[in-house]
Amino acid sequence: MTSSHKYHLPSGTSADGPYELLVTPESAGWGYSGLRILTLKPGEAHTLSTGENEFLVLPLTGSCTVTTDGTAFELVGRTSVFASATDFAYVSRGSEALISSAAGGTFALPSARTEQGGQPARYGRKEDVPVELRGAGACSRQVNNYCLPGTFEAEQLLVCEVLTPGGNWSSYPPHKHDETCADADGKPLESELEEIYYFQVAGGENGFGYQRVYGTEERPIDVLAEVRSGDAVLIPHGWHGPSIAAPGHDLYYLNVMAGPGPDRAWLICDDPAHGWVRDTWSAQDIDDRLPFGAEENH
Repeated sequence: MTSSHKYHLPSGTSADGPYELLVTPESAGWGYSGLRILTLKPGEAHTLSTGENEFLVLPLTGSCTVTTDGTAFELVGRTSVFASATDFAYVSRGSEALISSAAGGTFALPSARTEQGGQPARYGRKEDVPVELRGAGACSRQVNNYCLPGTFEAEQLLVCEVLTPGGNWSSYPPHKHDETCADADGKPLESELEEIYYFQVAGGENGFGYQRVYGTEERPIDVLAEVRSGDAVLIPHGWHGPSIAAPGHDLYYLNVMAGPGPDRAWLICDDPAHGWVRDTWSAQDIDDRLPFGAEENH
């Protein structure tokens, strides 16, 4: 059994320099996934050197200009993670980006280490982000699919947001993606991906939720973390879920994934003990509190 503290990073405990949260492959003890959270005051700017990593610049609150490879991308951003999806920018491996904000804001910088450098810097429109309502009943949640296979091209990086109404469960049934495997016909069943969860909780300093991660006898991990705004949970392997939103406190998390596979894919296996829950959704309605920010989005 493993201790939660290695994988649960409470807000502020992994701050470094200008970053409120800094997770690198080295600090996480793995090979690919990373995340930085950057807050800029009005008029401030920050230079991001990507090195061996590809990045997104994803506004959590506020707006910014991202200047890289001689091009400036104006990100309109949003007022909060619960208000709407956002536009974003992709920044290539082996480059620099100047992130400047006239009005200030907080920006997520998810990253993936990659040996490839073929993707150019470019702008991702808010209107092109697929917004998916997943599950039903108390498992209803919203997924903003920013940078996944089929939604936005990258080398290794996969990024989405999940928003869960208070009292609901998401990341459920528990699932995993920690090995590369295929069926008897060679069809891929699961892809190996390291994952970071970064949380925001509605309701101010009193808002909270819970995150569960557990493993197998061969690869043990045991995490049950009470999470609050600014916390992160690292998932190197194992079943993960549920992510539980306390009643009265809507739960947001940013998922950052990357792994060693030659094919950029997100393939999961449900825990067989709980996968049957999916079969119950057809008889239930999607929570009518979804989607978040419906009035602002329309």
